[in-house]
Amino acid sequence: MTDAPVGEKLQKILAQAGVGSRREMEKVIAAGRVQVNGKVARLGDRAGRRDKISVDGHLVKVADENVGRVLVYNKPEGEICSRNDPEGRKTVFDRLPKVKDGRWIAVGRLDFNTTGLLLFTTDGELANALMHPSSEIDREYLCRVLGSVDEAMLQRMLDGILLDDGVAKFTDIVDGGGEGANRWFYVALMEGRNREVRRLWESQDVQVSRLKRVRFGKVFLPPKLKQGQWEEMNYKDMQELYKMVSMEAPKPVKILPKELESMERMQRKNRGIKRPTRGRG
Repeated sequence: MTDAPVGEKLQKILAQAGVGSRREMEKVIAAGRVQVNGKVARLGDRAGRRDKISVDGHLVKVADENVGRVLVYNKPEGEICSRNDPEGRKTVFDRLPKVKDGRWIAVGRLDFNTTGLLLFTTDGELANALMHPSSEIDREYLCRVLGSVDEAMLQRMLDGILLDDGVAKFTDIVDGGGEGANRWFYVALMEGRNREVRRLWESQDVQVSRLKRVRFGKVFLPPKLKQGQWEEMNYKDMQELYKMVSMEAPKPVKILPKELESMERMQRKNRGIKRPTRGRG
């Protein structure tokens, strides 16, 4: 009788850590770019949570086994979707709570001047699946446009417009009201290419003056969630999110009291609420 393999497959651990998808990590391992405890790894190798894993010489922060946590964030204007910015601008990660093990991974990006729904997860494999084109998850935006809009123009954007990086199109356009040169529209599309919504309108000589993402797949931006605020997704909704990409949600994560206190403190800060202090007797 042989012993069962120890640990998990390297590609799974790296995917959960947010380095890339499992298929991408298989190629990286096969290319000899991954080391475990100082030794070059091979495809099929396994590792434990305490092993030191590096990719291209950079140590990977391995996520805890229970990695299924998701945050819903209402991004304001003036924040970038990167962890660090050479220009010193605010990033979407500045307001997020700290996690004991692992890190928050952004599901896609929103432009500097785009607001609205942005998802974060500690599960890199989930993030990669949600962002992959094969998942065919639609995104919905509310946009205010400046310019003359007619039915022929809307139909062209539904049929498809050739942009610099290929054909792009909206899967749905709904009139959101407005009069004169400023009008509102709800638009949906299946991809998340850079500035795709703005570029589609610009191809018709129409400028987008306001842009807000209101939905990602089945996840809607909560009406009570103000800009700059976040909330943790409950387990039931998180299970539905995993189902969207044919994955099984892990067991609910137990948040330690200190971490919960830190999260509540950051929530109060984001909402501008000061913790009451006791008066002296």
